[in-house]
Amino acid sequence: MSIFNRSKSMPQAIAGAASAADPAGDPAAAPGEQPAAGKPVGKTDAQWREELTPEEYRVLRQAGTERPYTGEYWDTHTRGVYQCRACGTELFTSNEKFDSHCGWPSFWAPLAEGTVRYIHDRTMGMDRVEVRCATCDSHLGHVFDGEGYGTPTDQRFCINSVSLKLVPADDAGK
Repeated sequence: MSIFNRSKSMPQAIAGAASAADPAGDPAAAPGEQPAAGKPVGKTDAQWREELTPEEYRVLRQAGTERPYTGEYWDTHTRGVYQCRACGTELFTSNEKFDSHCGWPSFWAPLAEGTVRYIHDRTMGMDRVEVRCATCDSHLGHVFDGEGYGTPTDQRFCINSVSLKLVPADDAGK
């Protein structure tokens, strides 16, 4: 089944282009804090350039891709939650991470509905689905359907390591 027909696993409409984030932002959120739920992050291009490294900016704000097998998390098995590196929104967990051997971190589902959004991506001569952070509209990677990995959703969220920040689970007291 095509990923474009999977309304159960991708309830949000796949848009033709990214929408601009609310320029007002969340005045209640301090720098580095996760914004209040439902409040988009709105920053100028100059603010993003100041806050992100050149590689983070290239991937997160310009929809670039890091080279395979070079990112921080492609072969990580640490338990925890993966946040958006740009805004801190929790996007994925280690429970849904799996070894796809593609060179990028792979997940079979996002943490919760509404944490990511989907955009029909026809760049570079391909027809695929881009995954973006629903809070700050940063590029995360792409999602692929029906590759036969045997995951519960039969999907592979192929995400750039540089788009993520792993917060290890607190194993204290266990």
